[in-house]
Amino acid sequence: MINILPEQVVKQSVLYSFVLSQPLAVYVDAYPVLQNKLLLEAETLSYGEHGETVRVLQQKLNKLSYYDDQTDGDFGILTEHALKKFQQDNNVVVTGQADIQTIYRLIEAEKAMYLEQIKDLSDSIYPGLHSKDVKVVQQALHYFGYYEGEIDGIYGPMTNRALETAEDELGIELTNEVTQQKLSALYKKADAEGSSRQEKVVEQESQPEEQNQVADNQKSKVMNLEVTGNNNAEIAQAATQYVGTPYVWGGESPGGFDCSGFIQYVYQTHDITTPRTVSDIWNFASPVDSPSVGDLVFFETYKPGPSHMGIYLGDGKFIHAGESRGVEISEMNNSYWEAKYLGAKRI
Repeated sequence: MINILPEQVVKQSVLYSFVLSQPLAVYVDAYPVLQNKLLLEAETLSYGEHGETVRVLQQKLNKLSYYDDQTDGDFGILTEHALKKFQQDNNVVVTGQADIQTIYRLIEAEKAMYLEQIKDLSDSIYPGLHSKDVKVVQQALHYFGYYEGEIDGIYGPMTNRALETAEDELGIELTNEVTQQKLSALYKKADAEGSSRQEKVVEQESQPEEQNQVADNQKSKVMNLEVTGNNNAEIAQAATQYVGTPYVWGGESPGGFDCSGFIQYVYQTHDITTPRTVSDIWNFASPVDSPSVGDLVFFETYKPGPSHMGIYLGDGKFIHAGESRGVEISEMNNSYWEAKYLGAKRI
């Protein structure tokens, strides 16, 4: 069973600080085992859902030649059809849903695809070589997060460093000459290494007490909101009590929220009814030139148009339910959010 953990994959110092500082969408594309982790945590994906995890599902189906449409993060008819075909070909109950059994089988199929490429290695790999065999080695190293460079088939310093890192961590002799047998062992050892470690996501590297302190600190940033006679400010104030609530697909309660479910719930606590999806709320609300406390701020993330939203808290901050860390407070001028910002609207 594949169970590679993000902290294992990115523990190299070059990657680790980057991952901790970036939104999930920035780094998940780069490392297939992070994609595996994301899918395994989702457990079930079905028609009508959307987001980064659906996009990862589409990418894997595309890589295995089951899906050839846009990887837009929308679980529509074509995604469902591709998934049914994959289930049929891989002896999984055909439901059109990506349940946990299907996800495991999908990950195994992708791994088998990489292992099949290894069988085509014509010779051992050594420094200075430029060949398609080197590409296979680079892809294997990339899969587990050891190689960050271009898959160019050139055995240069970056490839050698990646092999040395994997060699030191996994106890496999990989440098000097990389044979088919050694590369196959990389998959086996890396899988075993991941399975033996305790389950936790990258953001949970700190102790729970430290995480609670972070949440408390975020809440304290907006506890001085002026709420008297201002319903929108009261809504913003109320939203802060949910900082730290986990992200859950389709979540609409304090047990777990998705992006628009969080907005809908907070507004409902003030007897205000809103549509359920980001795009519908965008069309429902009235535009404003610049946001005030309690206004809604919209972003274009995984597809064209509004696909993520939050509640503006003032002082350049907004609160939202993000896929990687759940309900949190973020800075509008963060390079990621600033580039994705579409505008503000008011209910």
